[in-house]
Amino acid sequence: MAAPSAFYNQLAALEREGAGFVLVVLVEALGSTPQDTGAKMLVTPAGLHLGTVGGGRVEAKAIAVAQEMLAGGGAQPRFVNWSLKGDVGMTCGGSVKLYFEPHPAGGAGAAWPIWIFGAGHVVQALVPVLAPLDCALTVVDPRREWLDRLPRAANARYLQSDAPESLVPEMPDHAFLLCLTRGHASDRPVLQRALAERSFPYIGVIGSAAKAKILRREMIASGLPASRARKFHCPVGLDLGTNHPHEIALSIAAQLLAERDRLKSG
Repeated sequence: MAAPSAFYNQLAALEREGAGFVLVVLVEALGSTPQDTGAKMLVTPAGLHLGTVGGGRVEAKAIAVAQEMLAGGGAQPRFVNWSLKGDVGMTCGGSVKLYFEPHPAGGAGAAWPIWIFGAGHVVQALVPVLAPLDCALTVVDPRREWLDRLPRAANARYLQSDAPESLVPEMPDHAFLLCLTRGHASDRPVLQRALAERSFPYIGVIGSAAKAKILRREMIASGLPASRARKFHCPVGLDLGTNHPHEIALSIAAQLLAERDRLKSG
């Protein structure tokens, strides 16, 4: 069984990513049972993610119930009382009471994931605007000194990486992605991988319309289909304000909110 700290760290990580999962807790164990009261597990649409409520048939049935709840999209908790012999088909003579707490993907309690590549002046201005919102911020940059300048926030994490594009596969499917790095050379690897391998609902890149043309031309030359090469906003942000970093940050935040609400209403 996972240590309590590791278990709750994983639960928090799933919440932060907006991934769908069900927390299953064995709240009562009577008689001969394969696990003790208090055992718990996390179940995702793919199956058991972490923990155990006893293994074998009782766990398989609990996983199936959790997956059905996720597939149905409901958010109502549920209790079940199972006789291990009569309801589960085990030889044990005991019974279990299980609590199922669903956390639907992108639903209530699932923060809006925003990944920002770059930690320069615009990002320094943008993070304080986004941090008070119901979102989960991830900022990636190879420069530790710039990451350390960002404000601390409970819903923000700052990752130092010399190969930021390597983190693209770890992003949740419904994340909003911003390429706000030092320039074309560092934006393109992230953008190329995001467009070639993933289908994020929103991708924004800082720069001019001329930069966008160059990026598209280079990515198509590298094998990216032209239809995919059009799937990003550049210049990023709404067409308002000046080139002051704080005004650019406000225009980006406004566009993110507009796109978030458009997707919700659609």
